[in-house]
Amino acid sequence: MDGRGDTQGDARGDLRGDIPRAVRSGWERARSWGAANPWAVDIGLALLVQAAMTMPFVVPRGPELEPATWPAYGLTTLTVLPLVWRRHAPLAVLLAILAASALYKLALDGPGQPLPYTGLVSVYTIAVLSPPWKRLTTTALLMVAVPASVGLNTRSVRELTFSLFVFGAAYVFGRLQDARQREHRIEAERAASRERARIAREMHDILSHAVSLMVVQAEAGPVAVRTAPERAEAAFDAISATGRDAMTQLREMLGVLREGSESAAAPREPQPDLAGIPGLVERVRVSGGLAVTYTTEGGVRALPPATGASAYRIVQEALTNVVKHARARTVDVRLNHEEGVLRVTVTDDGRGPQAGPSGHGLVGIRERAAAHGGTAAMGPGPGGRGFEVRVLLPVPAGSAPSAAEVGR
Repeated sequence: MDGRGDTQGDARGDLRGDIPRAVRSGWERARSWGAANPWAVDIGLALLVQAAMTMPFVVPRGPELEPATWPAYGLTTLTVLPLVWRRHAPLAVLLAILAASALYKLALDGPGQPLPYTGLVSVYTIAVLSPPWKRLTTTALLMVAVPASVGLNTRSVRELTFSLFVFGAAYVFGRLQDARQREHRIEAERAASRERARIAREMHDILSHAVSLMVVQAEAGPVAVRTAPERAEAAFDAISATGRDAMTQLREMLGVLREGSESAAAPREPQPDLAGIPGLVERVRVSGGLAVTYTTEGGVRALPPATGASAYRIVQEALTNVVKHARARTVDVRLNHEEGVLRVTVTDDGRGPQAGPSGHGLVGIRERAAAHGGTAAMGPGPGGRGFEVRVLLPVPAGSAPSAAEVGR
């Protein structure tokens, strides 16, 4: 065996997988185009209905049947034409179709149709787009018009039952489509709300962290200028570096929200992850005047980008709270990589829970943990001393060790 059979089988499998994806992609593009061009869609639908109604006029007919005349065909076009305005005045369109259909039956009585295409499309449209009173009016109108139409045609119970069934099915399908559209709108609003909350958390974390470090350095600057000019210069450098870093992160975030030509020039760098924590710790150590230690335990895993970014932001916000509230001297940042779990612990030796860091920062930490199915707890540190943030983030079982861990 040379393996060609396996290769060909894999190729066929890939091809079978590509076809549904191509179909879905084409369907989504068609839907987007239809949403942007409703008039074109309605004109195309009217032409399709007209083609269906043309069939009885072109197939051979027996001498005992009604003749297929040009005036009769013209009246079928008159029943189809109102469909072009079906979205804008659906009930008026239905009334126009019923009037044209009655004229066709009473004046010419040409070839019949296997289905009331125009009426079904109109009823479906009313069920999708119209308010309750119009839908109720349509139901009452059909309860009169359908029996009257059957009375002018075969007067059979079979035709009456069939007509009521197809119109009822069109109405039900329309209501189901309306429910589906409303569900999609609600889900889109929820997604937009989640995205706004995510952006708010990101901007809060970036600005709160940067401003806190800059305030600490600015407050120490005047004293350092008088007593230790070299420390004052370092403080100003730290303020500048912190501000530039915050501006870079804000540009990356806001660049994603820009549209049009501006988006082409916007940075597209990845979100920070665990690899950025050592640099974060070093900035806090230099700018905040804290003794910050950073340790990792267990087999370091390559996290999904969203989990890594959340872990970085959790550490960032926890350190920001220490700088703003704790009056601490030392901080310990610890990441424990366990099987299927990442534990993040940030402990300081400051004033403890009475420091009052209960604002948006800790709420954001809880929200980030919950977004990944994890948990967050805050309270006194070991022995009741200081303050500790404990976060547990689930990690997919398939996550592989990072390159740094493999190379050890």
